[in-house]
Amino acid sequence: MVVMKNKLKLKGKLKTYLEMPLILGFILALLDIWIFGISVEAGILLAVFTFLYLIIMIVTMTFTKPGLINELVTFATEYGQIQKQLLKELELPHALLDETGKLIWTNQAFDALIGMEKIYKKSITTLFPEITKEGVAALESILEYKLSYEEKDFLVRLKRVDMRDMALLSDTVIVGKEYEGYLIALYMFDETALNLALKEIDNQSLVVGMIYIDNYEEAMESVEDVGRSLLSAFIDRQVNQCVAAIDGIVRKIEKDKYLLILRKSALTELREERFKLLEDVKGINIGNETAVTLSIGIGLEGLTYAQNMEFARNAIDLALGRGGDQAVVKSPSGITYYGGKSQQKETTTRVKARVKAQALEGIITAKDKVLVMGHRDSDVDSFGAAVGIKCACDNLERKSHIVLETISTSLRPLVDLYRTHPDFTEDTLLSGQEALEIADANTVLVIVDVNKPSITECPELIKRCKTIVVLDHHRQGAEFVENATLSYVEPYASSACEMVAEILQYIKSGIKLKGIIADCLYSGIVVDTQNFTAKTGVRTFEAAAFLKRNGADVIRVKKMFREDALEYKTKADAVRQAEIYRKDYAISRCQNEGIQSPTVIAAQAANELLNINGIKASFVMTEYMNRIYISARSIDEVNVQIIMEKLGGGGHMNIAGAQLEDTTVEGAMIILKNTLDKMIQEGDI
Repeated sequence: MVVMKNKLKLKGKLKTYLEMPLILGFILALLDIWIFGISVEAGILLAVFTFLYLIIMIVTMTFTKPGLINELVTFATEYGQIQKQLLKELELPHALLDETGKLIWTNQAFDALIGMEKIYKKSITTLFPEITKEGVAALESILEYKLSYEEKDFLVRLKRVDMRDMALLSDTVIVGKEYEGYLIALYMFDETALNLALKEIDNQSLVVGMIYIDNYEEAMESVEDVGRSLLSAFIDRQVNQCVAAIDGIVRKIEKDKYLLILRKSALTELREERFKLLEDVKGINIGNETAVTLSIGIGLEGLTYAQNMEFARNAIDLALGRGGDQAVVKSPSGITYYGGKSQQKETTTRVKARVKAQALEGIITAKDKVLVMGHRDSDVDSFGAAVGIKCACDNLERKSHIVLETISTSLRPLVDLYRTHPDFTEDTLLSGQEALEIADANTVLVIVDVNKPSITECPELIKRCKTIVVLDHHRQGAEFVENATLSYVEPYASSACEMVAEILQYIKSGIKLKGIIADCLYSGIVVDTQNFTAKTGVRTFEAAAFLKRNGADVIRVKKMFREDALEYKTKADAVRQAEIYRKDYAISRCQNEGIQSPTVIAAQAANELLNINGIKASFVMTEYMNRIYISARSIDEVNVQIIMEKLGGGGHMNIAGAQLEDTTVEGAMIILKNTLDKMIQEGDI
């Protein structure tokens, strides 16, 4: 309907519908003319009927039209009021906001939700901080938020409603061509019940785990024959009691292995108690000299049960590779570690070294050439191990190269010594780019002293080479070389050079080393063990004795690693200004001015700080190449590896490090202290 001269007139389909009787009357008149040509009597009769029909229709429409229009107006008014009332009483919380996010209208459900009796005219951000002013200002079409309010979960949808078309129809405002005003419609959908149902389904999802006894043979050998079955029974009972308490299923599949099935909600209980089973089993003592330790690997949130099992296998391998006595939980979203506080026990048997050596020999002889690569910013241990592997390749008559990008000041003496070796050629040392050019499907890539692909000398080589061997003594972290043909990771070893020295004794039934090669390997052991004072075992001294028999010169090695005056003073200054934090942790910084390898000096200063009585762990920071390097050291009371992993690093239980970007030394100290506080509070250290 439209307004014209204070009278209401009809238009559109309703007008056509009401005028149809008149139209039919005029059609009958035309038909009457045609009938007159056929029969006059019939034409007269139809003419009379048509005349009466038209008179009746005209009179009827003239007198009933005003009343009909009034009825239509009344209905439209009542219908609009009903719509408004229905919207006001809509059970879905609904509101209108202006362009700034200020509430201008709310319905009863929204008022009841926020508990306001009066009209609330403030910004929506004061009610729901999750809805930011920036988000409202940038709204173009539809924006959604998930938030909680009054112990309920809501999906809040904001929809932009442009006002230009509505304003153009208004009789009270004039709209310019550039007008872009809009309102924001807000709807709140209660998803509390849905989320509870989804959470319950998630809590009931399957979790697969594997439990290994790390040192089953050693523990059994430490008790008398009559006590071995009793020790095994105690372990079984402890494992079964723990799993039964959380309504799970555990089955012994081998003498030292268990399969674990439980719900995700039960895993939450294990996490909350920090996998107390690890400590419970370790506390079993029936006269056994060796404490029993467990490794637990758990997989969850896979797309299938088989994928959960694969996650569990990966997790248990990771736990064992990190030294055991810990639980590893793996899911598509990441990996979480628990435990790992005990000192890794050295194994005295060389069976594993012999098996790995024979496997390595077979891999090398099956290919034409070998590339040996260590970690970025290569150190003495990394380079020494690479030299040892190249020596093995030479004895197996395979062409080999060492990938080395940069030579630090601390590494320079060892590289210069190696250059004097008779077999050294110009292509013995290659850059990463040069190595990529010669790498092909017939190339073996041997990675030493590192198992984290991203910090190798040339990560692209890992993608280029099909056959990869990993030899490392660092604990595995979340990132590791997944497609390795042979992986030999032993956290108990003092250094990669120790591992390589053992392997060389089993390749071709023992390789005779030249003095310079022995010096390189011996140097790596000396540096990583701090002159045989840290992380040394029987096999460490056996490896050193093997190298000494092959011509390692102890005096020459000692002279190579003497410090100049400035480096010595810098290290002493780092020790002098150390801060004792929480009575147990020494934290300091190392200056980098005039020092070519400040990270090495920082590591040496961290070692020196352990000589302070009562210090459990030391941390020294330095700035190098626009990064903050943290060197962490401990003796036996604190696992610095799990601390550095919190900062994105890793390493050994006693020797670890991390690299921080986009911060300063002072900022790194604050980050470290906050990490220590949190881990102490949660019982991780």
